[in-house]
Amino acid sequence: MRNWPKHPRIYEINTWLWLEELSRTFGYEVTLADVPQETWNSFVPLSLDAVWLMGVWERSPAGIGITMMDKDNQDEFRRVLPDFRVSDIAGSPYCVRRFEADQRLGGASGLSSARKELAKRGLRLILDYVPNHVAPDHPWVTEHPEYFIHGTRDDLLNDPASYREVGENILACGRDPFFPAWKDVLQLNSFNPGARKEAVETVLSIAASCDGIRCDMAMLLINDVFQRTWGERAGKNPGTEFWPELIMTVKKYFPYFLFIAEAYWDLEWPLLQHGFDYCYDKRLYDRLSGENAESVRYHLRADLAYQEKLVRFIENHDEPRAASLFSPDKARAAALVMATVPGAKLFHDGQMEGRRIRVPIILARRPDEPVDHELKSFYARLFQVIDSPSIREGTWRLLDISGWPDNSRWMNIVAWSWQKGKDNCLIVVNLSDTRSQARIHLSGVNLAGRMTRLTDLMNNEIYERSGNEMAEIGLYVDLDPWTYHVLMFEDA
Repeated sequence: MRNWPKHPRIYEINTWLWLEELSRTFGYEVTLADVPQETWNSFVPLSLDAVWLMGVWERSPAGIGITMMDKDNQDEFRRVLPDFRVSDIAGSPYCVRRFEADQRLGGASGLSSARKELAKRGLRLILDYVPNHVAPDHPWVTEHPEYFIHGTRDDLLNDPASYREVGENILACGRDPFFPAWKDVLQLNSFNPGARKEAVETVLSIAASCDGIRCDMAMLLINDVFQRTWGERAGKNPGTEFWPELIMTVKKYFPYFLFIAEAYWDLEWPLLQHGFDYCYDKRLYDRLSGENAESVRYHLRADLAYQEKLVRFIENHDEPRAASLFSPDKARAAALVMATVPGAKLFHDGQMEGRRIRVPIILARRPDEPVDHELKSFYARLFQVIDSPSIREGTWRLLDISGWPDNSRWMNIVAWSWQKGKDNCLIVVNLSDTRSQARIHLSGVNLAGRMTRLTDLMNNEIYERSGNEMAEIGLYVDLDPWTYHVLMFEDA
């Protein structure tokens, strides 16, 4: 498949957990090579564009050993799985021994089969790339120790949690500068020319097996960030950035290959300038989960060309389950927002069913949880709505709203529209726990001189309103806490 849609919908699956549950359901060991046809078919009604099979690469036995030595990890495993056993450990998908499909998941042939099955259904395949670190038993550790950040004997003695002795070398563990080191991985030196060359070759090999990659902690490889993190240990700053050369080279051979950056610390814009097609929008997630409607509205005032390059989400494997973080009504409102603003949309396996337990990514099994059938029905309707041509292909506008001097609750409401030709869709959401009223000022819609029928696509309710009134003073809305309208306009 060639060009990606402008606002792709991506579905993240924890591959190991998914195959384990399919194996229990069907009574035989299911790998990527023999996923039942009805399972692949189940993605079709969701109007998705891509499936992200998270965690297909070969996992590290050495990493598992390090993780199992940590009592806090074992306590967390037992909290999630009261009947936890050692066989439930699959290994971390971000402690990669080799960028080859794990044989326990079906190997390279299984991955190829999965890609073909997805393509039959018009779906692309996204995989992971971990640029910052590798497992302690990765071949480079012994074959190319110069690719890594080195420490000294004093570093090992003074900070044994951040350094590891490997043969004759003392190597730094991977890290995010704001948190303790990750004990189960070793830090690559992105300033090393050989390591950079290997990174390009690695991504070229991955690109032959999929349609795009999600790049783990991509901002750590920005030169300024890397230098601040590692200082003199990194050596001389090469002057050229890590990502532009890599992305440009890969796209010479795979021009439609998609690069997605996991990004934090407001570094989305620099990464987009480095060539990424999309970056995580953690800021919108934080505003939806912990701030108010005004902060969301402020966020959505950003330049449209920038917003169209953001990945919106309300959960993924790193964040708490939305059903555990939000109240049921707030979860629906947040989902409606992230699904109807510009940019890519990321949905997480279990999100639609209301799973509440965030499972550590090292586990191969998760507990059974009851399905929230009301939430599942909400998402089924939402997927139908966002598949409409106006939202799929139209022009997006953030709309102005207003209220009255003695009623400030209009500030709890956000609104935007999608327009494609004569099709106009208006989304209005009350992002508060208070009943709120507002006037929505429509733009780009010729309403004067006729009555207009407004059909709410989420519940099929129909309203008739004066076009003159809407054109002159705006559409009046009155919404209960965490409720919304998705209104399609047509002449009455």
